[in-house]
Amino acid sequence: MDHRAMVRLSKRMSRALRHEPARVGLVPDQGGWVPVEDLLGALRIDRADLDAVVADNDKQRFAVERGADGVERVRASQGHSIPVDLGLTPCPPPARLYHGTSDTALDSIRATGLHRAGRHHVHLSPDEATAQRVGARRAGGVVVLTVDAAAMARDGHVFYRSANGVWLTDAVPAGYLAV
Repeated sequence: MDHRAMVRLSKRMSRALRHEPARVGLVPDQGGWVPVEDLLGALRIDRADLDAVVADNDKQRFAVERGADGVERVRASQGHSIPVDLGLTPCPPPARLYHGTSDTALDSIRATGLHRAGRHHVHLSPDEATAQRVGARRAGGVVVLTVDAAAMARDGHVFYRSANGVWLTDAVPAGYLAV
């Protein structure tokens, strides 16, 4: 599968697993998992294509595992707009985290901070390079914001770290951000 086809399939999988599972006939469990066979049938793809997207995604957006019942299942690692319990536990963050965005959003972010919008959490990167890649997906010039995660944690904000290394929190008030 070429790179463009993998990106298209990754986007289809994200939509099906994170945002609109019912649209393709999927019913995720409480943790957001669906049987692999159900996803393959719903998206009309083969297992090799699924494995390629899961293995080659640089952000590890998807996870595949065998459930307690022995059935292989798949889910998005984070970013859901549907109700899911990812089973995350609070975790002390590093002193600094990063958020990539576009310069068109900067004035709004400076005024009100970062908000989760329709997702469960605000997504933060562990390093500037990752935040740069995330920000590059947005229209406009890329801006990388530095988050004073240590101060946020001291002030009672809770952080989680997903299995693929993305840091999550409910919101980042503007006072904890620097460009």
